[in-house]
Amino acid sequence: MSAAATGILFLLFGPILALQATVGFAQLAPETGGSAASQQRDGQHDFDFEFGTWKTHLKRLVRPLTGSTTWVEYDGTTVVRKVWDGRANLVELVVDGPAGHLEALSLRLYDPQSQQWSLNFSGLGSGSMSVPAIGRFRNGRGEFFNQETLNGRAILVRFVISDITSVSCRFEQSFSGDGGKTWETNWIAVDTRV
Repeated sequence: MSAAATGILFLLFGPILALQATVGFAQLAPETGGSAASQQRDGQHDFDFEFGTWKTHLKRLVRPLTGSTTWVEYDGTTVVRKVWDGRANLVELVVDGPAGHLEALSLRLYDPQSQQWSLNFSGLGSGSMSVPAIGRFRNGRGEFFNQETLNGRAILVRFVISDITSVSCRFEQSFSGDGGKTWETNWIAVDTRV
């Protein structure tokens, strides 16, 4: 796989495309107003809704944080497999579109001590996993954060899983070049259960 294709996969599969984040960074958005019971919630089965095969429609902004409004679209399949009784899962994405063919893998791992998930990404041909994006689910919405460098510039990355039903869910990645004051969405995937 070419460096350009690997770069596209990296931007595409988001903090499922993972970048280095520390537990402290992931906790920038602290729990608010919850009781001790809600803060002790066990999230190890947060991804159980996603096990199985999904039809995936994906849109990717071609040049994030440049003012670009050019999007490319892909269609394909996502398969999510349970690992370790749901405390981990493996995601395989295969999509095709005018911009080409993409294959990616994400290993999601639950840390019971921090009650957070790490999303670890690898694109076809990379030979390694990237460093993880870290976060958790609250009120039916998963939010994961990371730091990355884009075109030599430090950025923040936010990956959101939302609109979760038994038959569909939405994944959205955004970048911030101003320390989180503003966010630009650059990756949207909608999965529909097959």
